[in-house]
Amino acid sequence: QVQLVESGGGLVQAGGSLRLSCAASGRTVSSYAMAWFRQAPGKEREFVAAITLSGHNTYNVDSVKGRFTISRDNTKNTGYLQMNSLKPEDTAVYYCASGVRFGSLEQMYDYWGQGTQVTVSS
Repeated sequence: QVQLVESGGGLVQAGGSLRLSCAASGRTVSSYAMAWFRQAPGKEREFVAAITLSGHNTYNVDSVKGRFTISRDNTKNTGYLQMNSLKPEDTAVYYCASGVRFGSLEQMYDYWGQGTQVTVSS
């Protein structure tokens, strides 16, 4: 079992930055791919970014390319999502997830955090 806890969310003005963290406990997170998803009010949860077990490969959704960077530190069992040039449309609850497969589909991930709210004001 893996437990995931997100942190780092908050309120920021458009153009600002936030860094989300996802701390894992239980089985070592280095055995799993990690990903970030988000869910805006009234919308379905959507994929944001994923990173492989080694951290050598990443994949971002087009809407965040050039602005968001996913990374991980397996020595700390922690994943990160650096978010720059934030826009009001980035407002959502952000969830981290881990699983044995790397990809953009929710069903690929077995473990989920509770989410952290990110609000971007215009």
